[in-house]
Amino acid sequence: MKKSFLLLIIVLSAQFGFAQKFDDLAKTPPMGWNSWNTFACDINEDVIKKAADNMVSSGMKDAGYEYINIDDCWHGERDAQGFIHEDKEKFPSGMKALADYVHSKGLKLGIYSDAGTKTCGGKPGSRGYEYQDALMYAKWGVDYLKYDWCSTENVNPIGAYT
Repeated sequence: MKKSFLLLIIVLSAQFGFAQKFDDLAKTPPMGWNSWNTFACDINEDVIKKAADNMVSSGMKDAGYEYINIDDCWHGERDAQGFIHEDKEKFPSGMKALADYVHSKGLKLGIYSDAGTKTCGGKPGSRGYEYQDALMYAKWGVDYLKYDWCSTENVNPIGAYT
């Protein structure tokens, strides 16, 4: 009797499985454009605006592409409170204005940072400033973060990401 009851419980609970339904998963991976392969560190706000304009005019947005991602080398310096700022020569209008421009096209803005003290391109990394960086990215209206792993000597990845 005990075994029959246990079997009944197992069979009934299998009907209501706890696995995520396929309907809840993304139907496509995140789709967009990243500045690195074409421009590396030779980026500025005009390059990013043109990429957003081209994504819309080429029909890529209508095909499901939605991210314009600024890779490494957008960084300026940190202020006295540790907040990162954009390179004002490359992005004279500021990241908030650029995010607003990208959003006006119906797209999302992505940005790059690094878990180390420096990015792969030698700019200021987020190590020790993760909180300030997250606040700044949110203030700017950033929708996506690409997080790299350069300049991370003696950093435990499990500790860094938990």
